[in-house]
Amino acid sequence: MESSTTSKGSLRNLPTDSWMSHLPDSLWDVPLYNLAIPGSHNTITYCLDKNNRSPVDVTQPDMLKQLDKIMKPLIRPFLYKWAITQESSVKEQLDAGVRYCDLRIAHRPNDNSCDLYFYHGVYTTVTVEAVLKEIREWLDVHPKEVVILSFSHFLALNQELHSHLIDSIKSIFVSKLCPKMETVTLRNFWHLGYQVIISYEHHIINCHDELWPHIPYWWANKCEAEALIEEFERRKQNGRPAGFFVAGINLTEDLKYICSHPTKSLKDMVMSTYPVLLEWVENQCPGSSRHSINIIAGDFVKEGHLVPAVLALNEALLNWTS
Repeated sequence: MESSTTSKGSLRNLPTDSWMSHLPDSLWDVPLYNLAIPGSHNTITYCLDKNNRSPVDVTQPDMLKQLDKIMKPLIRPFLYKWAITQESSVKEQLDAGVRYCDLRIAHRPNDNSCDLYFYHGVYTTVTVEAVLKEIREWLDVHPKEVVILSFSHFLALNQELHSHLIDSIKSIFVSKLCPKMETVTLRNFWHLGYQVIISYEHHIINCHDELWPHIPYWWANKCEAEALIEEFERRKQNGRPAGFFVAGINLTEDLKYICSHPTKSLKDMVMSTYPVLLEWVENQCPGSSRHSINIIAGDFVKEGHLVPAVLALNEALLNWTS
């Protein structure tokens, strides 16, 4: 394996589509849960069904579902502008440096097929299987990059559908899947040909070596950046979780915020607060200490320039490993 020539001070400028393969060799033996890794929150919302064919997902309030039935032309545009968290496709996000994907899986109501979709307010037009194949194609072209796929928030999946999804995951990624409890360093992954870690929020993981436990996700449930930062600083005082974990810098709108900003959208809210959020990110440190961070996920990651800020944090590890 040839040594990387990347020097300290330049990690922010790594090529985002292949940043893992360009890390200095002193980081090849650092566990991935001690690196700073960029991620996207609600990764697959760029393809929500905008043709009004999809019902509102069943987790939404009954009032919204009723209003959608009788006032769909008015309700849907409003719903979409607060439901879309990423405008870039999954391949574009991977090219931009995202290595953690937040995948929320649903079976649509009144659908007799085994097709599964993503959802956030409404369902996507693209199936889970199609997106996983896109990720596999991207990995084939980037053989030294590793992705963490977090499957969670399962909606209307019975045991049969879980088994169908797991079979699809195994058939698509095959030998790229890293078994749980394997040593999670880049050097080991490159040696064994692993590229995919599957986190799966369901007890069925006990039956499958390829499925890792659910990765904890810090969600502040705040609509203001300052309140989110305060919540995360409080959690840091209690110590980081062992292994992988996510600090989700995604803001959450509440009814009061929406009503007081009738012409705004989630993207407007997020982009206006990114400078404050990125300032917090730039003051974080990866590693094994109790106050360190690991994965940092956000909304509109490509537009918000989150990735370079997260990658630069790994410079702190160069002194630690030297």
